[in-house]
Amino acid sequence: MPSTTILKRLVVSCFVALIILGLAWELWLAPLRPGAWLLSLKVIPLALALPALHAGRVRVFQWWSMIVMIYLMEGLVRAASDHGLGALLGTIEASFAGIAFLAILAYVRSIRASA
Repeated sequence: MPSTTILKRLVVSCFVALIILGLAWELWLAPLRPGAWLLSLKVIPLALALPALHAGRVRVFQWWSMIVMIYLMEGLVRAASDHGLGALLGTIEASFAGIAFLAILAYVRSIRASA
């Protein structure tokens, strides 16, 4: 099993990627409709979680193991319902969220095993 440092970096990297993807998607690449910039606000919770995740707070990882599923579901729904670039971006979002979820589970399991 990878070390906790690698898992923590993977989670933080996925969150940063989700933030960048969410902003680019909703502001420039394929917004749901023109002028719908409010959907870009979905990245605020991810940005607020970054310091605590970077610090390795287990309780935050536990909470985010469930919250990140919202981003996974959004990505899956948009991958299935959008067309063209929107569908591709939905697939990418679902991938990042799925990887983050699995890395969070592995991180928490690793921390619990070493305690």
